[in-house]
Amino acid sequence: VDFLSRQEIEAILIVPDRRTWIGRRDHALLFLAVQTGLRVSELTSLERNALVFGPSSAHVRCHGKGRKERCTPITRGAVVILKAWMDEPACSDSTFLFPSMAGGRLSSDSVQYMLSKYTAVAHQTCPSLKDKRVSPHVLRHTAAMELLLAGVDTSVIALWLGHESVETTQAYLHAHIALKEAALARTTP
Repeated sequence: VDFLSRQEIEAILIVPDRRTWIGRRDHALLFLAVQTGLRVSELTSLERNALVFGPSSAHVRCHGKGRKERCTPITRGAVVILKAWMDEPACSDSTFLFPSMAGGRLSSDSVQYMLSKYTAVAHQTCPSLKDKRVSPHVLRHTAAMELLLAGVDTSVIALWLGHESVETTQAYLHAHIALKEAALARTTP
């Protein structure tokens, strides 16, 4: 399971030029991707009404595999970024949350291209990114690992990611050496 460190995430998120419409869109999309772990198809099909900003909590509704709907909570930081994005004047009357310049749905390839472009720039300040192949699915793995490192139970992570089975989520447990080292530190030799 490939995933990014917090430093690598931050290096990529700082690259989009937020003085431009495309930069603000890309930053919001990547921030939401790494915070929620949505699949690229889920991200690109999100419509503006998928965001719910409640008085006590906020979440995004998406349709995942098997057309199953799920709600994924979003952080206060994501709420600030997404509210600012929602206030952006749209290029067209698109209902997509992250539309193309023409107002259509972004393709998976365009999201991959965007991420590769920003990763190439980010590796100049974060050398560990140089040899990593960063894909939208790596952002999904990163979200799962962030939850795991925060102590979230794998059954909750499975629900969060829309996994059919908790066994699918178990792969994250095997991926992170720091979790294993922490477990070792709690044992007596």
